[in-house]
Amino acid sequence: MIEQKIVPHLWFNQEAKEAAQFYASIFPDSKVTNIATIHDTPSGDSNVVSFNLAGYSFMAINGGPYFQFNPSISFFVNFDPSRDENARENLDQLWEKLAQGGTPLMLLQEYPFSKRYGWIQDKYGLTWQLILTNPDGEEQPFIIPSLMYVQDVCGKAEEASDFYLSVFNKSRRGEIARYPADMEPDKEGTLMFTDFMLEKQWFAAMDSAQSHNFKFNEAISLLVQCENQAEIDYYWEKLSSDPKAEQCGWLKDQYGVSWQIWPKVMGEMMANGTNEQMDRLTKTFLQMKKFDIEKLKEAYQGKY
Repeated sequence: MIEQKIVPHLWFNQEAKEAAQFYASIFPDSKVTNIATIHDTPSGDSNVVSFNLAGYSFMAINGGPYFQFNPSISFFVNFDPSRDENARENLDQLWEKLAQGGTPLMLLQEYPFSKRYGWIQDKYGLTWQLILTNPDGEEQPFIIPSLMYVQDVCGKAEEASDFYLSVFNKSRRGEIARYPADMEPDKEGTLMFTDFMLEKQWFAAMDSAQSHNFKFNEAISLLVQCENQAEIDYYWEKLSSDPKAEQCGWLKDQYGVSWQIWPKVMGEMMANGTNEQMDRLTKTFLQMKKFDIEKLKEAYQGKY
């Protein structure tokens, strides 16, 4: 399993731990890997939860009621009959579990692009696209984050994915499918679907000109794990396009997608720190926009 450089980060009001445990209980080979508590944040005490679903890493935080999940970022779950003879049954079982307290956005049924597909919003508001994949196509990982470009960024999915491909290493475009002429309100030539690889991880993107009352927000961000300060500086400079959104390692790109440029050592400190070390670390990082690794280490070690 490759180490994930880009980790989806989920912002909950107070349910991060409960949600992570729920997902770990319904996805195969899944577990909560770490729970850390940070004190005296603007939202009070917060749990930071790391969890792994079928080999794919997520992070979650209790951050208060500021951001709500919406379908602009969802997660494809690929069930491949060539790799799993019970793919269809396993898809249906996962759908049933996600449907408890949830809302279907597209009904689970056959579509022109798949024998079995459905899009569902679960009880926490997170959305999942469950799909029976074509076994003849390129083998895909089980979970793939998907970005939907709507409203003022509709029509920008190709430009945005080209931009991400230019920023990240080990990157390439996969498939690309465009809307034909008769699919109004979607404009001919805009993207019905594309997938692309960043740092050897798959992502998907699409445009949608339908009337949507949501767009990208901070509820789901993409956290980039950086080895050193040079990497932090590089991604910060490439991705940040809104100075007002820069806070505690967070930024927004020109398409409205939120990213966190995060020193890998921060995860290690949070997993192993004493209460005092965590408190010093938290107090220090809350004052930062772009993270300064040396200052974070000094605070953690009590050297400031």
